[in-house]
Amino acid sequence: MNLKTPRTGGLALLAIVVAAAPIGFTNSYFYDVGVNAMFNAIVCVGLNLLIGYAGQISLGHAGFFALGAYGSALLTTMYNVPPIGALTISALVVGLLAFVVGRPILKLKGHYLAMATLGIGIIIHIVLKTESKFTGGPDGMSLDNFKMLGFTVMGDRMWYWVAGVLLILAVWLALNLIDSPVGRALRAVHGSEVGAEVVGVDTSSYKVLVFVVSAVFASVVGSLFAHKNGFITPDIGSFFGSVHLVTMVVLGGMASVFGAVVGAVILTLLPQVLASVEQYEAMILGVIMMGTMIFMPKGLLPSLLAKLKSREAGR
Repeated sequence: MNLKTPRTGGLALLAIVVAAAPIGFTNSYFYDVGVNAMFNAIVCVGLNLLIGYAGQISLGHAGFFALGAYGSALLTTMYNVPPIGALTISALVVGLLAFVVGRPILKLKGHYLAMATLGIGIIIHIVLKTESKFTGGPDGMSLDNFKMLGFTVMGDRMWYWVAGVLLILAVWLALNLIDSPVGRALRAVHGSEVGAEVVGVDTSSYKVLVFVVSAVFASVVGSLFAHKNGFITPDIGSFFGSVHLVTMVVLGGMASVFGAVVGAVILTLLPQVLASVEQYEAMILGVIMMGTMIFMPKGLLPSLLAKLKSREAGR
């Protein structure tokens, strides 16, 4: 087994980091931040398939995240559906919705596509905020712990290991997808849609496929997030949430699965680190983003790896 390949060495390193990180955790707060970082990382892994590999922007992914969360909340509290069943149904519905809206909007390009996906996210946010009969409106709604086969997931420590296993699984799935014919088709679409169509790639189908996959990733995490927190509000589906997710992908490195993980972890941890200078938090984050785009335009991880390879080649 070649540990230098992303599928083996990268996954092994990720598993080691996930397993070793709790050694430095002194209380449940660190576990809570760790869970949120890994949840964000899973969503970003799916979003990076769409943005980084297929070259299609989405400014509405927080809406899919919120739909997953509210889907599980509604099904478990109003219809007594088991949490795992509610998660599955929500993911299927979100996937179907992504398929229906993806067919027409993914024919758009550039800022037109960005505005269309932004509109989807805003519509979802407004519906969740106004349909108070079902969603509780701005006040939000609560739900019970996640239960499956008589086992209840509760407590930050237990959620940490659940999130860790799911993150490794999500990265493994993404790496396999990228190395498959589907992944090669996505890269062809990103490079040139006209060129891809000339060689027989059904660009529309592949764009819709990756849009659906990324939406399902967000939905599943949204469902788990809802059960973990026990309470949700429509703000989890806001425009700023979508922008935050895209920023994580861009910062870590587009077209890099592990870059998406790194970007998500950094932008989840930074607000905690900068809590003592809260009034300057936005400015510091802005400076970091500008510096990254200027000096590392491909993102943190791809740029660092490229520099390491160039140094090794120069020896």
